[in-house]
Amino acid sequence: SKLTLLGTAVLLPVSAAVILIYEWSNPATLGAFAPAERLLNATFHATMLRSAGFNSLEVGAMRPETFLMSYMLMLIGGGSASTAGGVRVTTFLVLALAVWAEIRGEPDVTAFGRRISPEVQRQALTVMLLAVGLVGLATLALLGVSSLSPRDALFEVISASATVGLSTGITHDLPPAGQVIIILLMFLGRVGTITVAVGLALRSRQRPYRYPEERPIVG
Repeated sequence: SKLTLLGTAVLLPVSAAVILIYEWSNPATLGAFAPAERLLNATFHATMLRSAGFNSLEVGAMRPETFLMSYMLMLIGGGSASTAGGVRVTTFLVLALAVWAEIRGEPDVTAFGRRISPEVQRQALTVMLLAVGLVGLATLALLGVSSLSPRDALFEVISASATVGLSTGITHDLPPAGQVIIILLMFLGRVGTITVAVGLALRSRQRPYRYPEERPIVG
């Protein structure tokens, strides 16, 4: 709960600020509103990218910088065990904490006075890499069966796999094969993350032996 609340408290204002900065003068999005309405719409859109998928702005008219941030927010998603999609905020924060601990040279990954077990760290890494791999393969497949630009194809794939529901407005123009890809992504995004996380937790076991340690070159 603390990790979810912390992640939400950081992601929401930061993402809303980014949308305000890049879309403030865009006449097709925030530029058409009064200052107070721009703040409201930016905050609303930043929230919807990680949850319900409603939109009050024209997604297809947004600037490339906003698209890039949207990719990241949709992939992160909402809180664990919630109806939101994505890899979930806790997964993202566990990996961020692991990176921070490694940068500081700490032997343990900690949060709020508690150690995070290595098993949870491996589960978070597995969920994240599987999600990124799925997005990459699905984007290549969608580009192969449609005439979408890479920007729009990536947005549609992440939105579907993270069960966000947003679109740049081209979903109805997809060929049947592209629609099938989107349908499969929505199904996998809805049940895949939970199934993988539970499966990894249930498959945890102890071996009666350990291999010698080795240190491959990283970076």
